[in-house]
Amino acid sequence: MESPGMTRLMQFFTWIGSGRQVVIITILAMLVLYLYLGHRRELLFLTSVLVGSTVLNALLKVVFGRARPTIHRIIEVSGYSFPSGHSMASFSLYGGLAFLIWKHIPSFTGRVFMMVASAVFILTIGMSRIYLGVHYPSDVVGGYFISGCWLFTCIWFYRRYLQRLSRLQTSSIV
Repeated sequence: MESPGMTRLMQFFTWIGSGRQVVIITILAMLVLYLYLGHRRELLFLTSVLVGSTVLNALLKVVFGRARPTIHRIIEVSGYSFPSGHSMASFSLYGGLAFLIWKHIPSFTGRVFMMVASAVFILTIGMSRIYLGVHYPSDVVGGYFISGCWLFTCIWFYRRYLQRLSRLQTSSIV
């Protein structure tokens, strides 16, 4: 299964899921949300999702203190293994963006394409970490689970906030 071409592909997806690239993609997404769509509340939502996910990851790495795999690493990385930061960041970023972009895509086909593209990025970034030998599968699955729980919590609070805002605006009109 290991080949030079596959290794390059997995290194590319690991690169896309790394800190600097996640920050760049987030900033670009926020600019699009704000400048082209005029959304400000969405910026707060996306920031909360990503900052919260980052803080959760850092705390859980210290709590679990799980060493990285020691056999057959293709790349070298330091730090603890559980949960996978790349998996958490990719799930938070692409999952959060999918949630925000959903309402702007009118067609069923467009929505399916967006969900499939998000899932491919999330899953491939996680698989790249296992392939490169820097995470156990449970690190990646755990990262997805933790980040998914955090994302759905943020979505729940965000929707409650929007409902409350709508009620306040409706009552001020009457």
